[in-house]
Amino acid sequence: MIWDRRRESGPLEPKLPPRDLFAELLEHAPVMALLLDGENRVVGANEAARDFFEIEQSRLPASLVEVTLESRLFDVVRLDQPQAEAQLVHHRATVLTQLVAGRREGEKLLFLTDITELRRLSTVRQEFVANLVHELKTPITSLRLTAESLLGDPLPKDRRRFAERLVREADLMSKIIDNLRQLGDIETGAMALDVSEFDLGELVHDSVARVGADRVVNTSINPTDLVISTDRPKLAQALGNLLDNAAKFSPPGTAIDVNTEITNDELVLSVRDRGPGISPEHWSRVFERFYKVDRARPREAGGFGLGLAITKHLVQVLGGRIWTATARDGGQVFYIALPHQVLTGA
Repeated sequence: MIWDRRRESGPLEPKLPPRDLFAELLEHAPVMALLLDGENRVVGANEAARDFFEIEQSRLPASLVEVTLESRLFDVVRLDQPQAEAQLVHHRATVLTQLVAGRREGEKLLFLTDITELRRLSTVRQEFVANLVHELKTPITSLRLTAESLLGDPLPKDRRRFAERLVREADLMSKIIDNLRQLGDIETGAMALDVSEFDLGELVHDSVARVGADRVVNTSINPTDLVISTDRPKLAQALGNLLDNAAKFSPPGTAIDVNTEITNDELVLSVRDRGPGISPEHWSRVFERFYKVDRARPREAGGFGLGLAITKHLVQVLGGRIWTATARDGGQVFYIALPHQVLTGA
């Protein structure tokens, strides 16, 4: 007797198509992947690529340019470049491309990694080093020249003048180093918050008093008896930096305006000067380290370009935001907005 083993084992289960583990792996890969056929048409795209290029699966297959809107990628494929760096015009990004052979004859896989932020950070780093060298070179040169003058055994009245200059230049270098150290502490999270409750109007008046008697400062505190809860020294330093900045760029005899109000559930502090103002293309960059709108200004007049950078980071540590805009009737206004959580009882 011949046994039918299939009957003993019961009914047959439906045969499932084999899983494409390679395709599944690509689908959830952390890099963009485009599958191209022999005619360089896109026949497949993983999740990262679909999200980045806003690809609808129903549109495939389609030409690479039609799918991505980027002719530079077509050049990479056409020239069969194994690796390249491509500037995407439509998507305003920089990507690193890698072109490899697919599993089937004529197929290609185009991998793309978005390196826009890496390139931006690299540029910022290069600019930072260049600016730091520029800022330190002037006081170091002055120190050397002054020291050489002292070696020449000048007259007593000149010796004192040279010594005072040495102290002044050393103080300038020390201030740069202190500001950089503070920036480093803020950016690495080493600066902790020391929250306390205090009267906002009192803080504003204390900050205004440090500006000096030769400068008129108009204040408008609304509400007048507002008690807030945040880090007082950090807010005082941020406000003080904005007041110093306004005093540096305002013509002598002109006033500075300081206003506080609650707007859209935020506490907004503003400092307005009556200087020449800042062109809109500089507004986002004035908070960068060592960035100066007018590099022709002397260091003593324009500072080192670190005060606003420190202010921005202090405000961010406090959970707020900072921006600038041109005043309606001339001058520049800097705004600090703190979240409603700082308002007592919010």
